[in-house]
Amino acid sequence: MIAKIVKGSNFRGVVNYILDKEKDAEILVSDGLFSENKDTIVMSFEAQSGMNPRVTKPVGHIALAFSREDEHRLTDRTMAGIALEYLERMSIKDTQVLVVRHFDKEHPHVHIAFNRIANDGRTISDRNERIRSTRICKELTRKYGLYVSEGKEKVKLHRLKEPDKTRYELYFLLKSEVSRCGNWRQLAANLDKQGVEMQFKHKGKSDEVQGVVFSKNGYSFSGSKLDRQFSYSKIDKAMNANRQEEQQRIMTGNQVSEQPTPQSEVMGNDNLYSGSIGLLMPNATNGQADENYFEEQLKRKKKKQRKISL
Repeated sequence: MIAKIVKGSNFRGVVNYILDKEKDAEILVSDGLFSENKDTIVMSFEAQSGMNPRVTKPVGHIALAFSREDEHRLTDRTMAGIALEYLERMSIKDTQVLVVRHFDKEHPHVHIAFNRIANDGRTISDRNERIRSTRICKELTRKYGLYVSEGKEKVKLHRLKEPDKTRYELYFLLKSEVSRCGNWRQLAANLDKQGVEMQFKHKGKSDEVQGVVFSKNGYSFSGSKLDRQFSYSKIDKAMNANRQEEQQRIMTGNQVSEQPTPQSEVMGNDNLYSGSIGLLMPNATNGQADENYFEEQLKRKKKKQRKISL
């Protein structure tokens, strides 16, 4: 479950969009609105927003999207309940709300239009709304046992349209190449062979690199827009790690080659060598015999010492 939050100034625009017949729109929740038709809904929203005309963007619009894997369990009632709980946790309450389900895409999703001017005329806070929204989406996903996407790895490229298709192609190319390159020159060469152009963004007119842009099929994306791991600083860090790992591998290989040949290889007979060790070291079966042998040798040594002293 993910949420996209937008604010605006035109209630008619958002109402016309989310109640578009071509999207097979279905109203799940209408609270505080005269919902006979689009016009009456817009009039209801505009009348309440007039209580606080200082707010230039009173329109709240949130899209809640779910995974296709959850489609069989997301009934209208369930989706309405999740949407209302999301709003409650976001402290979007005591205001006009319209929740509409769309059926125009493969994945289940609802659109929420709400008035940022509450019923008592106060402004509903949007402070840190995206951070709070991300946390709440994760909490609701766990609570309702919703499917957790594996991210970009699950995207079906053949179904994407431009520019998303190129954006995902670049993502997979970078994921492959960055993991095996040790410097920017090598990365640029490998990408060029696959039709990708790489350019650096500089700070002002200085030589200080501020970012990196990748272009393919006539579309350009900054690295960080493809994925956070592909920002200039993170790619640079990853390739530095690749270099250090390679240097360590080379050093380890040299150390192994310089080690002296083991004694077992010099003697040429591993079994004979290990057997000889066995003759010198006591074991569980002949321990008592060895002890008697050492005692006998000690007695003989003492006798010799007494003879010498006499």
